[in-house]
Order: sequence, then C-alpha cells, then structure tokens
Amino acid sequence: MLDINDLKKIGTIIQIEDQPYSVVEAQHARAARGRAFVRTKLKNLITGSTLEKTFNASDKVKEADVERIRANFLYRDGEAFVFMENKNYEQFFLSQQILGGQEIFLKDNTEVMLVLFNKQPINIELPKKIELKVVSAPPGVKGNTASGASKVATLETGLDILVPLFINEGDIVRINTEKGEYLERV
Repeated sequence: MLDINDLKKIGTIIQIEDQPYSVVEAQHARAARGRAFVRTKLKNLITGSTLEKTFNASDKVKEADVERIRANFLYRDGEAFVFMENKNYEQFFLSQQILGGQEIFLKDNTEVMLVLFNKQPINIELPKKIELKVVSAPPGVKGNTASGASKVATLETGLDILVPLFINEGDIVRINTEKGEYLERV
C-alpha cells in the first residue's frame, strides 16, 4: 500500500478497481483545518482515458503489480507498434492510443522498458535520452546569430524540435524524451 505522499511522483502506477493508472499530475494541498490531500490526474494504462481523483491524507492506495521487461521496438504495423522481448523473443503489440505520443521517439531497434500488467503490455518507458538523425533543417540565416538563436528541424521519426542554428541535415542529435527537447549534437 502506498501513502498519498507517494502519489506526488509523476509516473507512479497505482491500481483502482483492478485497473492500472499512472499519475500524470499531482498537487498537494491543505484544507482549512489543516487536513492534507492530493489532487491527481490519472491515466488509465489500459484504456488511455484520464481520471481526476482527490486522495485524503488517511487514504491508502494500492500499488499496481506491474512487471518491467527490456524490449526492442521492431516496426509499425498500421496503428500497432510491435515490440520484442530481449530474453525470449516474444512479440507484443501496442496501439498508438496506449503509447500516447511516445511513438514519435521510436526508431527501429530502440530499447525500451515494456510495462506489463497481468502479463499484458500496457505501456512503455523510454530511455531518458535518445539519438536521432536530422532529416530536414533549414540553413541558419546569416545575421540571425543572437544568443540562443534556434530553428526548427525535423528528425527521422517525424518529430519537429528547436535546435541551434549550427545543426544541419544529416547530423545526429541527442533528445530528452521527457521534455522532447534538444540536448546536444552527437
């Protein structure tokens, strides 16, 4: 069982009515008489729906019994994304709805942590940093060299991000997957 203070950590997976939910947002507050509570926004990891729920200080929350295994992204098959477990080569299919935008960081052979609930895949956890190739970047405009100047570049997965002016087509860049931001040129 988890205390409500454990809900402050974004990404914590809890179980409500036999369904796994991930904490998307958490706001700790106090009522007039000093009673603490946490307002949360939760994402159902099976259906993809969201739920707003308030937990009181005395509430106990059941931690979801999830298993994490290493897997590689293989390919996209229409709306499904195919992953293969590294140990026994078993393949899993996840929909674009379940991935919830994370698919924009996936290229062939990207290693992820596959999250299983009752032996069924419900989500993935991306590495914190990922390296992607720039496929389109306009040239830096001469004279546009003020401190912090940037331009929009398109990466091999279709992700558009702001990069410094010196980044060119063909460069490999490191991206923060949590924020979707440029970190450095590789």
